[in-house]
Amino acid sequence: MLKKSVTLIGLLQAAAIVTVLFSLATSFDFTHHNIELYSHFRPQYFAASLLLLAVFTVFRNPVYAVLLLVTAAFNASFVLPWYFGGAAIESDNTIKLLHVNVFSQNDQYDRLFDLVDAERPDVIFLQEVSKEWQDATLRLHENYPYNYVEAREGNFGIAMFSRVALDSVAHVDSPPLDYPTIVATMTVNDAALTLINTHPTVPVSRLQYEARNEQLRSIAALANQAAGPVILTGDLNASVWGRAYRNLEEITGLRNTRRGFGILPTWPTFLPFAMIPIDHALVSDSIGVVATRTGAHIGSDHLPLIVEFAVGN
Repeated sequence: MLKKSVTLIGLLQAAAIVTVLFSLATSFDFTHHNIELYSHFRPQYFAASLLLLAVFTVFRNPVYAVLLLVTAAFNASFVLPWYFGGAAIESDNTIKLLHVNVFSQNDQYDRLFDLVDAERPDVIFLQEVSKEWQDATLRLHENYPYNYVEAREGNFGIAMFSRVALDSVAHVDSPPLDYPTIVATMTVNDAALTLINTHPTVPVSRLQYEARNEQLRSIAALANQAAGPVILTGDLNASVWGRAYRNLEEITGLRNTRRGFGILPTWPTFLPFAMIPIDHALVSDSIGVVATRTGAHIGSDHLPLIVEFAVGN
């Protein structure tokens, strides 16, 4: 019995040390792409440090308890601010936007259409649009007559559907991999509005990490060149805690619509305990955020992101 007790405590101590090390090391995510990959799990580190703090408090181990208290507070400084400081506004003139990474291999098309029927968004952005998804979404054209589709093989096709008339819409092939980014303009409540939707590569290698960052820098330039307020959406393959994402906010001055609404993790749906926020909506200061939330599962590895904005009068 004593041997089992010592083994259990040893495992808990090892878990505590790993939690502390990962919590601290991922603060330096800009030093290596592999470190950045682990920086996205800040809520999990927060939860683990709280759980282990409770355990070592019960076991009356003050050294580990104090260490985990500090670690929990450190992780809380990354997580908790997203639940404050961005109160929803009220407005009778709103536009609802639905962003979905549909997952190119997902063939559960009706689940997307059920979501659209339930939410009735004004603007829809879809990512990972294959030729099959392009064909399936033809049925959206009746209710969304303003549309633009750039289907691609693989995971980087993109599409836009709008009830609101578009003043312009096109795509640019974003450097360095020429993945398409949609840039559209519209007039809402007498206000000119630029909408950008983009999907950089997955940063799992050094080259892909650099390519993701270069595309984000190019998107920042697009946003800064826009005349008037901007709504930037997309699966950015970066969480809110990574340096690449923080640079995007700093360069553009855009703010994430999650502020005040919580973390709202979107990926991966097949590992609920490991989900992280990598699908984003960022807006100019002149755009009010009425609500931000995730939508129903549609068979993708991403949850939809639904945002309601107040623009203009």
